[in-house]
Amino acid sequence: MSNQNSQIVQLTQEVNRIAQGKVAAINEINREATFLAINASIEAAHAGQVGRGFSVVASHLKEVSQKIGALTTELSTELTALAERMVSQLQEQDAQRMVDLAANMIEIIDRNLYERSCDVRWWATDAAVTDCAARQDAQALAHASSRLGIILDNYTVYLDIWIIGLDGRVIANGRSGRYGVAGNHSVARAEWFTKALGTQSGADYAVTDIEISEALGKAQVATYATAIREGGQERGAPTGVLAVFFDWEPQARAVLDSVRMSEEDKASVRCMLIDANYRVLASSDGRGVLTERYPLRREEGQKTGHYDVDQGRVAFAETPGYETYKGLGWLGVIARVKD
Repeated sequence: MSNQNSQIVQLTQEVNRIAQGKVAAINEINREATFLAINASIEAAHAGQVGRGFSVVASHLKEVSQKIGALTTELSTELTALAERMVSQLQEQDAQRMVDLAANMIEIIDRNLYERSCDVRWWATDAAVTDCAARQDAQALAHASSRLGIILDNYTVYLDIWIIGLDGRVIANGRSGRYGVAGNHSVARAEWFTKALGTQSGADYAVTDIEISEALGKAQVATYATAIREGGQERGAPTGVLAVFFDWEPQARAVLDSVRMSEEDKASVRCMLIDANYRVLASSDGRGVLTERYPLRREEGQKTGHYDVDQGRVAFAETPGYETYKGLGWLGVIARVKD
């Protein structure tokens, strides 16, 4: 629970505790008055006719005590119910806020990755790229590498861009000085390469979950690929594959760091992005990235939700997709430990 809501809950519980204490004190005094009324009735009975008037007063006092007792019981019940309702509402508000934050995280990622899917399809029609895939001579390769380098200088979210031949061999890349993959590296067995080569048109693309790329310095990357087609035509025959490698770790960290909560609140939560198999793709505490499978509890088909655990509360939201990007079933997750 957020620090502010936690303080309100504590204050509500303290007010209820004080009120219940005062009700208990009133009940104690009322019990004493009831005993006095009973004793007075007994003494009046002993006094006979002389004590009749006093007996009426004692009887009336007993009735008043009963009314006070009923009123304090009712007051105690209503105070407890009110306090519980307020606490429940605050807890539900806090839980929904956590769900909203989880949804916001995954929506930001979706919008970001949607742009990646647009970039790869756009650049696959670049004249330098299509010419390189078609000709594969020294001049075309050099020109394409230069062109990709210019693109990378302006799109700093990418580690590299590769042009790949139909056989899976990398023939050109934008950062040849940093990554010596051109002519030395094959991706023929990569699932994203096979899928990209099998796309039906230039409107299609292939994408994979986050993985470690040995060829790119063991960086965490999101790979987007599509077929390069003759003349850059949407239905042209494939002449190669263009792949872009999104620099995942710093971009994901920026999203997690931007979650809108106080620094005090952040100290008690773990913000995560996880894939459809609940593998941790990014975590605000840096733990378990690409190695941990988070034990998320949700019903089949459940898009958003929250639940309490011994350690606190967990909230989640599944990717809604963005524009033409349907997403990969990833989720934003926020896990809070008890205050």
